[in-house]
Amino acid sequence: MQDSTIVQNYTEQVIQQAINVWAAQNKTVTNFFNKYDDAAYMNEIAPGKNRAIYLLGHLIAVNDGMQQLFMLGERLFPQYDAIFIKAADKTVTDLPSIQTLKEDWEKLNIALADHFGKMTTAEWIGRHASVSEEDFAKEPLRNKLNVLFSRTNHQSYHMGQLNLMPV
Repeated sequence: MQDSTIVQNYTEQVIQQAINVWAAQNKTVTNFFNKYDDAAYMNEIAPGKNRAIYLLGHLIAVNDGMQQLFMLGERLFPQYDAIFIKAADKTVTDLPSIQTLKEDWEKLNIALADHFGKMTTAEWIGRHASVSEEDFAKEPLRNKLNVLFSRTNHQSYHMGQLNLMPV
């Protein structure tokens, strides 16, 4: 096997491992939000902190941004930015229901998994929409795969918070 083929195979394996870890983290979030009665998710994760319902909406809004960031198409839930990214918890009175958020989380994960499964190695290590071609030439690690690592870590961080929620 040629060296370039070996490198390509290893790169594909690393990308698939990253996708698998992202999917596993999604499953952890899904399981958490299916674990308790819906009313429990209105609780703060700690006194004076965000509620679980807010964190689920926040994760949807942030992950939905990957569709445009990865140049995959339009976002499914752009309306969630105003509620779950730009506004602090408890400042918006009309939140979607926990059931709606759970359904939207599932729809988003299905859409992203479908897109991710179709992306080539070159697309994964290519630039994302928030970096110019000029800047990417200087900093090639500002790529889509690196964003996936960051988003997976972001979910893990919030899962740590959610696990503190009193039930």
